[in-house]
Amino acid sequence: MSKIVVLGGCGGIGSVAVRALASGDYFDELVIADVRAELAQKAAATIAKSGVRGVAVDALDARSVHATIAGADVVLNCIGPFYKFGPPVLQSAIDARVAYVDVCDDLAPTRRMLEMDAAAQAAGVSALIGMGNSPGLANVFARLCADQLLEQVDSVDIMHIHGGEPEEGPAVIKHRIHAMVNDVPLFIDGRFISVRQLDPSGAAYVLQTEFRDIGTFPVYPYPHPETITLPQHIKGLQRATNLGVVFPLSYFHLTQDMVRVGACSDAPIRVLGQEVVPLEFSVAHILARRPQLLLAAGVSGPAGCLKVVVGGKKAGEAQTLVLSLSSKTAGAGEGTGIPAAVGAILMHRGRIPRRGVFPPEAGVQPFEVLTLASEISKKLGIAGGGSVHVEHIDASGRRTPIPLGM
Repeated sequence: MSKIVVLGGCGGIGSVAVRALASGDYFDELVIADVRAELAQKAAATIAKSGVRGVAVDALDARSVHATIAGADVVLNCIGPFYKFGPPVLQSAIDARVAYVDVCDDLAPTRRMLEMDAAAQAAGVSALIGMGNSPGLANVFARLCADQLLEQVDSVDIMHIHGGEPEEGPAVIKHRIHAMVNDVPLFIDGRFISVRQLDPSGAAYVLQTEFRDIGTFPVYPYPHPETITLPQHIKGLQRATNLGVVFPLSYFHLTQDMVRVGACSDAPIRVLGQEVVPLEFSVAHILARRPQLLLAAGVSGPAGCLKVVVGGKKAGEAQTLVLSLSSKTAGAGEGTGIPAAVGAILMHRGRIPRRGVFPPEAGVQPFEVLTLASEISKKLGIAGGGSVHVEHIDASGRRTPIPLGM
């Protein structure tokens, strides 16, 4: 009997991962674990499939996490923000000797979890971290180019956009703010530099980018971990950047403005005799304004696009590959939750034999990921959600679509 536990299975990403896992006979038992027990049980009842059940878990309590995941074949961690919940949940998985997959897109916890590699190896545990969209599929695209499409990869520029999801939780907003107030590492000309998204150093890397099916938007430096992991695993890489944005821009700019005016500190202040944490106020304010901003911008549903521009050489000539995964009907939940489910399924199938803690480009086979992601997307009825579009640009600038042959 195979068993998977999805931590945070009622959240925006976790709920999609649960649907993806329930779309086929991938596991005999699927446990939806969430701090909100009633929601977890309701979600399990909604799926109405044997072997699916909902349970309560408190990610702040290591004993609760350990008891929930003990005996599982794989634990899929979708609890954010990962700078708070990533390393301790991974430690619980190592202690329980359970294979681990997550969607961590925060830089600091990625570094901390990579430092747990020796402990995971000693326990015989495989821990695939950052198996979402960016990071996740972005890393897979880069690995595909390095292994199959080019003879040498020199640069990987990752750009992502999403918006219009039915809802966003406080953890999502806090992650976005976290990206705006912390250093962003970029790998430029073979060395690491640090910029800040809202400082002049970051403004120098803002680009106007055309996204397939979405439109043209500015993208800003993001502290996603691909920029620190790709140079370790793709030989000869000289450049790795990560840039992103959320639409509508009015909503994204509101978050930037709250950071600019200093309203995102976690140090309490007194307001009319009451202690108020500016960060908590800002998150609540942003979420309260969200419906009106989406309505004013004419955003009626989710959409998103991941675009990866890979530069390198083949037969001695400069080549560029532009890989896009886009959807007019699916946003961050689907774009992240489906790859996470794919990682968990491949882990259970024994297709990820590596032990220790590692990012996607170091442990998964690109075609296996893309093929299974496409299969699940079709099962979930996501229009275009599983289609990878690749465009080749040769040394003369000529553009040619190329099939992946999946």
